[in-house]
Amino acid sequence: MYKVLIIDDEEPLREAIKILGDWEGLQVDEVWEATDGVVGLDLLGKHRPDLVMLDMKMPELNGVEFLRIVERDYPELLTIVISGYNDFEFTRQAIHSKVVDYLLKPINRQDLNQALRKAINVLEAKRQSHSELITRNIAFNMSLPKLKEKIYLSIIERSFKQQNNLAFLPLIGADREDNHFGALVLKLLNMQVVRDKRFNRDSELLYFAVANVINEVAMDDTICFSFSDPRKDGEIIAVFTMRGGYPEDLAFRADFLMRKVGQMLSELFGIVSVAGIGQVYEQVSKLADSYEEARAAIYGFNLLKLKGVNAFASKEKTGHSEVLSFTNRMTAIRNALESANINHGKIILSELTQKIREADYFAIGEAERAIREMIVLFNDMAIDLGVASDHLLAIGSRSSFATAGLFTDFATLGEYEQLLARILEFYGDRIREAMASNRPFNIEDIKEYIDQHYFEDIKISMFTDKYYLSREYLMKLFKQQFGFGIHEYMQKVRMDKACMLLDDSALKIQEISEMLGYKDKNYFSKAFRNYYGESPTEYRNGRAGDKK
Repeated sequence: MYKVLIIDDEEPLREAIKILGDWEGLQVDEVWEATDGVVGLDLLGKHRPDLVMLDMKMPELNGVEFLRIVERDYPELLTIVISGYNDFEFTRQAIHSKVVDYLLKPINRQDLNQALRKAINVLEAKRQSHSELITRNIAFNMSLPKLKEKIYLSIIERSFKQQNNLAFLPLIGADREDNHFGALVLKLLNMQVVRDKRFNRDSELLYFAVANVINEVAMDDTICFSFSDPRKDGEIIAVFTMRGGYPEDLAFRADFLMRKVGQMLSELFGIVSVAGIGQVYEQVSKLADSYEEARAAIYGFNLLKLKGVNAFASKEKTGHSEVLSFTNRMTAIRNALESANINHGKIILSELTQKIREADYFAIGEAERAIREMIVLFNDMAIDLGVASDHLLAIGSRSSFATAGLFTDFATLGEYEQLLARILEFYGDRIREAMASNRPFNIEDIKEYIDQHYFEDIKISMFTDKYYLSREYLMKLFKQQFGFGIHEYMQKVRMDKACMLLDDSALKIQEISEMLGYKDKNYFSKAFRNYYGESPTEYRNGRAGDKK
């Protein structure tokens, strides 16, 4: 078990950490609080915690001063510092002290527990190692990548102020005038299949493996640092730093890097991806432009050219994207789903996507936009038909689709069409369930229908579609109620009626056959013999003999 000390002069922040931390899962059994650095040092001496979390801005003794004392008097103590984007000048000492992680305000549950888990991993490593040097290196190596990721994300999001954050420039190579910077974005097209088959359904493990492969790509004077995009599931951002070279040379090296990354991920993990790369710039602040260029290339890539293998997107679109819209066909789709005619709904979808198949260009971005539109329209339709909102899909949420058993990946146009069909089936099932629960049902209705329409071609699907019940459930319920299966009962009614009609000698066998719904007299005779053990003629002759 481990002990943690929280040092912060803001009580709400201390309370938030205590509430959001997964203490039991992290094997933390004692958590203390201090309102400033002076009190914190006192508690540190008394309780000897394994980990200290401290705010960099505090009265009496601030975080910088506290870390200097810790580095001198408690060199093996692990620390996590808390601050804001505008407080980067306070992190010089944090970097020097090799803190485990750096949390930005406001703190959220995921980042907090991720930082705590890193610290616990270091503590476990320390307990297994007698080398102070190894232990301190573990802490440093675990904290540095996360810090670099946060810096790069702030640059991409255009919130990084270079003049205020000079201390961080050496960490990303931005202190060298001959370095150039660019962004590569990788969209994993078969992420869910690879994750489930190769990584035990662990998305984080998949991202970690992909990032490691990209980071290890060896090229002359080129360094890669990659991480999963926290804002877009299934995407990897790779920032590359190139030293020296002319613009043409830099562009060639960047393109070669993109293709090498795609090839390696395909060979190692079977990953199918589409990669986009932005321009190489001299200023690190231009990474935001490079990133946007890379993403634009991916989402402007022609879906019709995706063949289930790795694709490399150019920076410019190559055509006019056909707009796929479900709005004009929603009435027809609703009628199909209301009547439980899912096949008709699929035909409507096929008519829509056929226009895309015949087109020369349909962008990946337009394909994803169409899915979002489909979910919005289908949700409105389903709610109007009585489906609870919490039973529907959430826009842009892979977890929502996964819960519903749906894969959202598509690496070809055919797979995209299959995804649309699966979404249609999902909503068809939800609507059928809702309408079944709202529609009154009596098993006597089916028996009555058979009694009155025995001469028609009656199929069980007529009842399953009408009452939104499964075939198995309906047949079981009917037999429990009447002692016959539905098919058995239809046969019984016809045969009972056949006996009544055969008693009328004026009626020919052919006429009776047609009256019972049999178009073939021979088929009727065979069915009658199988049921009674004699032919209709034999039955009639026997009845005539009995009357004499």
